[in-house]
Amino acid sequence: MKLGAEAWTHTTVLLQEAVEALVHSPDGLYVDGTFGRGGHARAILARLSPQGRLIAFDKDPQAIAAGADIADPRQRLVHASFSAMVPQLAQLGIAQLQGVLLDLGVSSPQLDDPARGFSFRFDAPLDMRMDTTRGETAADFLARADERQLTQVIRDYGEERFAVQVAKALVARRQGGAAIRTTGELAQVVAGAVKTREQGQNPATRTFQALRIHVNAELEELEQGLSAALQLLAPAGRLVVISFHSLEDRIVKSFIARESRDEPDRRAPFAPPRPTRLRALGRIRASAAEVAANPRARSAVMRVAERTAVPYASVTPASGRGLGGTGV
Repeated sequence: MKLGAEAWTHTTVLLQEAVEALVHSPDGLYVDGTFGRGGHARAILARLSPQGRLIAFDKDPQAIAAGADIADPRQRLVHASFSAMVPQLAQLGIAQLQGVLLDLGVSSPQLDDPARGFSFRFDAPLDMRMDTTRGETAADFLARADERQLTQVIRDYGEERFAVQVAKALVARRQGGAAIRTTGELAQVVAGAVKTREQGQNPATRTFQALRIHVNAELEELEQGLSAALQLLAPAGRLVVISFHSLEDRIVKSFIARESRDEPDRRAPFAPPRPTRLRALGRIRASAAEVAANPRARSAVMRVAERTAVPYASVTPASGRGLGGTGV
């Protein structure tokens, strides 16, 4: 894909597995909530009939621009987060879907473009926004956040055991009159605060992850997107989510587990329990061959669930075959 003066490529993770799990009705209407560079979208379109349709969301304007290369009338691109799919689809007169795919995390073009500020491999402006048309940059957040806020973000979103030390160093740098504005400056400060790190991992890895998640409200949007998908899925509709770190996968796993069991209404203890709304179909990891070809696939976890309009006990498990296992 050519963007500006540089070319950045993206290898879609779990491509065939995700599309096979998602598209169960070629005539159906599907959502790709994270278009990226269109890897999943192209494969979905290839499985759809002439009557099938795909609505693809992405909040990155560069991804939307890249999608112009797909000249297929069955696809519609929407510049918005998947968390907003309910109102966005309502504007198109769409109330039900046969499937929703979410491929979480940051794409290779975003990581490899120095101007985006996602990576410590380049010294570039510290931006980190997936939607560059709105919101606060990572540099702006570092310029205003106090030590308590920084510690909480780095600890909770980066799972960084040296979060307190990193936060103190960032505040000290700012108070010394040298605000952090670039990725290189941030990586240098973090390296001075993190005394030990796993072999082969840059000391700044966890802090960069934490700031990216915070700036883009990724976990909050994931929770909203899962709820939106559940609201939109028709009976037998599929939810397919690919996660790349434990924070995301924990949310997806908990959501599917919660919606896969009967839940009594505590406000009406004598009322019958609410029927289950999802049935977990499988958890899939990338094959050894895929990981060897694309190391980014090593951490990928794909979870699949099916919308059900009847209690779980009355649903046969046959439709879960071929998904690489069951349960959550």
